[in-house]
Amino acid sequence: MWDTLLLDCHAATMRQNFADGFGTIREAAVALRDGRIAWIGRAKDRPSTRARRTRRLDHAWVTPGLIDCHTHLVFGGERIGDWRRRQSGETYEKIAASGGGILSTVRATRAASQAELLREALVRVRAMAAQGVTTIEIKSGYGLDLETEKRMLRVAKQAGTKERVRVARTFLGAHAIPPEYKARRAAYVELLCDTMIPAIAHERMAEACDVFCESFAFTLDEAERILRVAKRHNLSLKLHGEQMSNQGSAALGTRLGALSVDHLEYLDSKGIRAMADAGTVAVLLPVAHYFTRETKLPPIEDMRRAGVAMAVATDCNPGTSPTVSPLLALNMACVLFGLTAEEAVAGMTRQAAKALGMQDSIGTLETGKIADLAVWNVSEPSELAYWLGASLLRERYYEGRPDK
Repeated sequence: MWDTLLLDCHAATMRQNFADGFGTIREAAVALRDGRIAWIGRAKDRPSTRARRTRRLDHAWVTPGLIDCHTHLVFGGERIGDWRRRQSGETYEKIAASGGGILSTVRATRAASQAELLREALVRVRAMAAQGVTTIEIKSGYGLDLETEKRMLRVAKQAGTKERVRVARTFLGAHAIPPEYKARRAAYVELLCDTMIPAIAHERMAEACDVFCESFAFTLDEAERILRVAKRHNLSLKLHGEQMSNQGSAALGTRLGALSVDHLEYLDSKGIRAMADAGTVAVLLPVAHYFTRETKLPPIEDMRRAGVAMAVATDCNPGTSPTVSPLLALNMACVLFGLTAEEAVAGMTRQAAKALGMQDSIGTLETGKIADLAVWNVSEPSELAYWLGASLLRERYYEGRPDK
């Protein structure tokens, strides 16, 4: 017997090799059992298996739950001052060099209690869940000391548990050089490699490790050393790469087996080829591109031709992407970056799952996968990337159970 049967709906399975980019099944039925998809297909073809509950959805569309595969949503304070300075023409690099940027959030986060961080994080997670998100990657990186980094990662886990959202935790101790190590950056890299990464891995506080590789952050050599240590401790690898300059981090990520390289405005042809050959996901962050007034676009058409998988994420953070709207990110991916609606929605479902190494369990509607679903009051799935500010979500299922 099935637990739940969804009828009178259309399904955008987001599976590949369908007639359209959404993997559409019209007049569909979706059966759920024990938190997984037990059957999906055309309603007229469904088996005679009985269901404890049958839900008729009034021609709504069912998609996989959205996956936000790049966020920094646990933090203290805000960065309105940075934004005002950028409005006056100052660059990100200049603001960072004067003590603003990431380091201003580090100060606020270090001063915040775990309860304070959790209270603010829950507001953001709830807002994302209300737009169909069922899985969120949350990075640390605003502590830059072991105690605060752990506190952030504990909060990330708590937020997911309280709001019925799957959280993938990423250790981003290599986000910036902390102020107390300003004149001793080599010592901080040593601390990351010899103390922080081993402790985070031993206590299973994260599944992945990320590095911000940029001219004013971590060098390519430092990034490689940090990531190699993380890999030895069985953490998956990710990179903030080629955002404001080309440092060669895309090629580094592919060489080390990174799941994804994220941002990529300054990605070159060598990096594109390396990512295509390795199957590394390009995570596009259009809201950050918009908010920082970046003028250089990621090489979308070149990545498309090369067959690079492109995910889309919010990059929720207080400095360069203060958004909790995955649907806004979908729209900007289309309007600013030129993705099709099909590519954008795939970027926040199938490709985002791949960016987190979770493609075997989430990201598409397939028999046996976890029953994370979003039900939308739309006439076609393209509307998810079309409307700005509309309330489109009808209901959300997490592991087979609808939100109350």
